[in-house]
Amino acid sequence: MNTKDTRHSLIEKQISSEKVFSGTLLHVYKDQAELPDGSSSVREWIDHPGASAVLPVFESGEVQLVRQFRYPLQEVFTEVPAGKIDPGEDPLVTAKRELEEEAGVRAKNWTSLGKFHPCIGYTNEIIHLYLAWGLETFDNHVDEDEFLHPVRMPFQEALNGVVNGEITDGKTITAIMRAASWWKTNHPFPLDLKL
Repeated sequence: MNTKDTRHSLIEKQISSEKVFSGTLLHVYKDQAELPDGSSSVREWIDHPGASAVLPVFESGEVQLVRQFRYPLQEVFTEVPAGKIDPGEDPLVTAKRELEEEAGVRAKNWTSLGKFHPCIGYTNEIIHLYLAWGLETFDNHVDEDEFLHPVRMPFQEALNGVVNGEITDGKTITAIMRAASWWKTNHPFPLDLKL
């Protein structure tokens, strides 16, 4: 299969773009797009500044996650520490800041787990994923309008939570699975992880 030709035949071109909503974090656009066959259609999408997320792993074999209420779904979720990238900020700087603020953790060692596109049908959001170890803890200091609880659990328990559907947040699932795969190959310290 010739992937290059296939991709080219799928490209849509922006004809016009109208910002229909401008919020504190998100901006919503309604575009007219030319489709590959020459016809046109409406494309509504959300502009997002991007985010970073990190899975910190302790030498005890535990990972640091956070629990927080997510208003759109009216539910408490278990997640990796994460937050939006400030304008011009390096994604790793964001990850370090969010780990300290949300989890009260600093890490000596970091590795990138790549990027993740959480909602490709309606937003340009990119989440940069990291794995951290060589950790030290202190009191977390979240933003005034942010309420969350740090929670530690065995790495294997987090993996099991992904598999059995207890952990349903996309960035958290991706970070845990990629981290487990990376750990089995690179193992900075021994962990018996069963994927």
